[in-house]
Amino acid sequence: MSGITVIIPHWNRCDLIGPLLDRLQGQTCPIQEILVIDNGSTDKSVEVAKAKGARVIELEQNVGFAAAVNRGVREARTDMIAILNNDVDPQPDWLEQLQKALAEPRVFFATGKLVDASRPDIVDGTYDTLSRGACAWRVGHGRHDGPLWSRRRRIRMAPMTATLFRAELFRRVGLLDERFGSYLEDVDFGLRCAMLGCFGMYVPEAVARHAGSATLGAWHSETVRRIARNQVLLVAKHYPLRYLFRYGWPILLGQILWGGVALRHGRGLAYLAGKIEGLMLFRRIRREVARGGGWPRGLSKIIEHSESEIYHLQRTAGFDPYWRLYFALTSLT
Repeated sequence: MSGITVIIPHWNRCDLIGPLLDRLQGQTCPIQEILVIDNGSTDKSVEVAKAKGARVIELEQNVGFAAAVNRGVREARTDMIAILNNDVDPQPDWLEQLQKALAEPRVFFATGKLVDASRPDIVDGTYDTLSRGACAWRVGHGRHDGPLWSRRRRIRMAPMTATLFRAELFRRVGLLDERFGSYLEDVDFGLRCAMLGCFGMYVPEAVARHAGSATLGAWHSETVRRIARNQVLLVAKHYPLRYLFRYGWPILLGQILWGGVALRHGRGLAYLAGKIEGLMLFRRIRREVARGGGWPRGLSKIIEHSESEIYHLQRTAGFDPYWRLYFALTSLT
């Protein structure tokens, strides 16, 4: 069926879901259906969403972001699917701008410019990049908006925060890996897309405000634990043994430096808990990959190109402390 389904994974925060659904009603692009996948909310979220006209799929418990998205994708019957966080406030033409980008035949997904909900002159994020150290950067995060973040680009990885996809992409690539739960599940998906030659577009004209980790908080201990774990899962899934030798130093350094950032925010124990959990899953995931045919060739070029993009954008905009140290102590081979 032609048209767009909007999928909103949601858990509590009925104060967010109501205004978001109102905003979607005002989109200049028609929406076939809005699906709210409720992760066992204990507030009035379900009642609010239904009253606003959304179809609500009620899950008995919080199964995580990835599993909620997957449920929505299975339910969708349209040829385009938008995935949207509940803390996003899209401009009226947000969806229309993304849909225009998908009119190009080789564009499989499109994402726009997210700005900080409290300071619209600050970029919250654009698209995702990944270093050899398996640490991701949401391009432009925390920087003043300007020409550098207003150039349309072909991209490999889009955040699941607010992105429009061709439904066929999920049939080609598969659904999200539910072991990630939330955080970096979109980077994992993007790597899988890139390996199949399925690229997307960054559309800076598609603007939305983003509160950013509104449900838990940016440096909540659970957020840090999941990110720390999922960095290890990315290595387990996508780095064959030869990459572990080739990228051993960037991996170790990247993870240690990120741990330092977590410690500075008072989340050192959460960081360690995440790494331990990731290492406990490491061998199991690698065995699964090996049984499934092993690691495809060519991913090193994608990762190195992505890291090169981080370097050049950071150098142009001014280095964040993390990336300054990382690039000072590593070099592309």
